Order: sequence, then C-alpha cells, then structure tokens
Amino acid sequence: MAFEDTMRSLREFDINDLDFENVGSWPFAIKFIVWAVVLVAVLAGGYYYHIEDLQKQLVKVEKQEQKLKKDFEKKAFQAANLDAYRKQLAEMEETFGALVSQLPSNTEVPGLLEDITNKGLLNGLAISSIDLKAERAREFYVELPIAIQASGSFHDLGAFVSGLAALPRIVTLHDFAISGNANNLKMSITAKTYRYRDGGSK
Repeated sequence: MAFEDTMRSLREFDINDLDFENVGSWPFAIKFIVWAVVLVAVLAGGYYYHIEDLQKQLVKVEKQEQKLKKDFEKKAFQAANLDAYRKQLAEMEETFGALVSQLPSNTEVPGLLEDITNKGLLNGLAISSIDLKAERAREFYVELPIAIQASGSFHDLGAFVSGLAALPRIVTLHDFAISGNANNLKMSITAKTYRYRDGGSK
C-alpha cells in the first residue's frame, strides 16, 4: 500500500513545487532519488579522481615487480654459478696470457726477421727484400706489416709460406702476388705480426 502511495505521489508531483530552501518537506521518493543520484555521482567522481590514479600506479608497480623478479632471477643464477664463472675467468686469463706471449715485443722483431730470412733460405728461395712498414695501432694491439719479396719455384714458395705459418710467434699472411714462369716465380707477400698494446703504447 505504501508503495502505491509513493508511486501516486510521484505521478502527482510537480517539480516546480520543490522548495530548495526547505528540502526536508520534499516527498520521500524524491529525496531517495536525489540521494541515489548524489551517491552515484560521488562514487563515479571518486573512481575517476582517485581510484583510477591508484589503478595506474598499481599497473606501474606491477611492471616494476616483474622487472625486479627478472633481475633477481638473473642475479640468483649468477650467484649460483659464481664458482663456474671464476673458473672460466681464470681459464680466459690463462689463454689470454698464452696468446700475449706469442706476440713479439719490439726487441724481438729483429729475431723474427731473421726467422723469416732463414725460412726462405732453407726452402731454397732468394729473398730480395724484407721491409718493415709503419706500425698500425689498434684497440688492443699494434700491427706491424712486413713486405717480403722472394723468388723461387712453386714448391719452394709453398714450403716457405707453410714455414711462416708455423712460426712460434703469431704471423698472418696477406696480399699475395706471384708472377714469372713455373721455374722462377717471383712472390710479393705481406706478413703481419702483432704486439700487445699496453696502457703506455701509442
């Protein structure tokens, strides 16, 4: 019965009859609707002005959490394999030391030139010239090109090149050029040797 009275009062209500200075005299149904609208507006405003910002912050924090988890997993893996890394580092240092020992120092270059000359003579070649070129500084080493002019048979030239590759010091061969006939070939070749570039090297 009360519900029917409320609905009837709503149908008979004229909005022009509302007295905004005396809200307490409004019908209950109107007051309920106004309260409901105000409540919805407050909740919506609170969501958009507060909860939405909190959700954005939450998304940001969740992304940071994922990144921190990955960082933690990476560091945990590294910590678990620390002994293996140390062993690997020691092996790398040993290998590096062995490679550096194969690089001639400035004082060993004359001995290297003598080795190259002896390899040529042992293989029956005539060495016409061995010229040291200007050094070229790289990031970790210094490169020293050596221009070699030699002549001999095809077999002798091949044996000479193999002998250079077998030297105890690191020597690489570049820019081959061979001319002449089968019995007397002339070869021009550039051998490059290297030395370790320490902090004081230019």
